[in-house]
Amino acid sequence: MKWGRGKRLHPPDGKPAARRRAGARMKIGFLGGSFDPVHFGHLIAAQDVLEQFHLDRLFLVPAAQAPLKPNDVQSSIEDRLVMLRAATEWDRRLEISDYELRKGGISYTIDSVRHFKAQFPEDELFWIVGGDQLPLLHKWKNINELVRLVEFIFLERPKHPVKPHVEIDGLRLHRCDGHLIEISSSQLRERAKNGLSLHYFCPQKVIAYIESRKLYR
Repeated sequence: MKWGRGKRLHPPDGKPAARRRAGARMKIGFLGGSFDPVHFGHLIAAQDVLEQFHLDRLFLVPAAQAPLKPNDVQSSIEDRLVMLRAATEWDRRLEISDYELRKGGISYTIDSVRHFKAQFPEDELFWIVGGDQLPLLHKWKNINELVRLVEFIFLERPKHPVKPHVEIDGLRLHRCDGHLIEISSSQLRERAKNGLSLHYFCPQKVIAYIESRKLYR
C-alpha cells in the first residue's frame, strides 16, 4: 500500500472545465454521497481536498442508492440535483456528475470508476472518502480492480490516528487533514422534520429550496 499527502462530465450551468495543458495529465477528484441534503460538511471537505492535492477538477457524485446505506435517500433525484446546483453554482472549482442518478439502482463505486476512467483514460483519478470508511474498504465490490483504476484520498482530523483497516494489495492511499464538521444529512433531515432551523448547516439557497418544497416534513 502506498501512502501520500497532499458536474457533470459536460460542465453544468455554463461552468468551464479545467483546460488541459499540452501533454499534461489532469488530477481529477470524485466525492460521492447522498447529498440529501448537501451541507457545509460536504463543501468544506471538497475544498480541503482541492487545496491540499491541487486537483484540476472535482466532481460531486450523488448516489442513486448507496450499497452500505440503503435508507440514506429521501428526496427525489431532481430535488437533490437542484440543491447541489444551488450550493455550488457560484463556485467554478466544483462540478456535478449525475452518472449514478441516471444509471439508477445501487451505486457501486467500481461501476462509476469504470465510467470515469473511460471518460478520462490518461488522467489521475482520486476517489474521496471519509476516514470512517477505511475499515470497510476491503468489503467494497471488486476492490482489487478498483485500486488499480483509482487512488483514494481519505479525510481525517489533524493529529488523529488512522483508523485500523485491512491491508489491500495495490491500494494507493492519501491522507487529507481536513476541517471535518460533525454534520450528517440524516441529522439535518431529522431537524427539518422537527421544525428546527437548518441555518449555519447548509447554504442559504439550499435552505430556501428545502423550505419552499417542504422537504423532509
